[in-house]
Amino acid sequence: MSESSPLQTPGRKERGLLERLSSLLLREPEDREQLLEVLQQAHERNLLDADALSMIEGVMQVSDLSAGDIMVPRAQMDAINAEDSIDQIVAFAVEKAHSRFPVYEGQRDNVIGVLLAKDLLRIHADSAVNLRDMLRPAVFIPESKRLNVLLHDFRLNRNHIALVVDEYGGVAGLVTIEDVLEQIVGDIEDEYDFDEEADNILSLGGDQAGLYRVKALTTIEQFNETFATEYSNEHADTVGGLLNEHLARVPARGELVELPPFQFEVLRADARQVHLLRVKKIEPKPEDTDSLIPSETADLHRPS
Repeated sequence: MSESSPLQTPGRKERGLLERLSSLLLREPEDREQLLEVLQQAHERNLLDADALSMIEGVMQVSDLSAGDIMVPRAQMDAINAEDSIDQIVAFAVEKAHSRFPVYEGQRDNVIGVLLAKDLLRIHADSAVNLRDMLRPAVFIPESKRLNVLLHDFRLNRNHIALVVDEYGGVAGLVTIEDVLEQIVGDIEDEYDFDEEADNILSLGGDQAGLYRVKALTTIEQFNETFATEYSNEHADTVGGLLNEHLARVPARGELVELPPFQFEVLRADARQVHLLRVKKIEPKPEDTDSLIPSETADLHRPS
């Protein structure tokens, strides 16, 4: 009998792990908040690592975000004018280093197709190639399209880029499959991402005029220089760190944080850090003059 106890030890440990996991899953969550709480508990008990928890949270958040939330605004789009010469187009493609470019004719709203940078190599083989012969069809989507649906369409149609249009049919911006995937797995850097400070702060146009999309890793110094603010970087280096310091915790997605003169809305965050913010300037609140009325009235009725 004594010899059997060592053999039973691994079984007891295995049952213990299964029981712990079952105890978490058997408590059926009633809403998303409770589900996230269960996942967080699984992470704390080392049943999920931090990366897995972050990706699961990203998957859940994708269904709540729309194309308009993450698109590159039209003013920031690197688009090609169909009327430019091939030499100008090649030079532009080399400078911007994207793999795909929307091509417009006349106005930037009139997108006639998408040019793949690799197709420009055909020019060296055949100088008579016409630009329009190299264009792929452009895909147009509304600003309200949910990212989970968009990702499914990207995979189904083997497409990597879509033009976002507003309610009037004008081009509001663009979104790529990489933009959607980054909402799940975090920023995807490649060999051309060594200097992206210019993309840290983007002004949103259209019906979001006056709003800015700001990466949480934007340095406080860059934010101060851009908006002439004086946020302290004594205890934090980035805008995301500034919010963490102010709240003494990591803010959740959708949370609003006011640090006058700006309001910060968390567009994307996970259990470990904030990733993306929407920022708008808040007007100073008018002085509450009502509080002066009682004292003035009291003065009028004070006995001499």
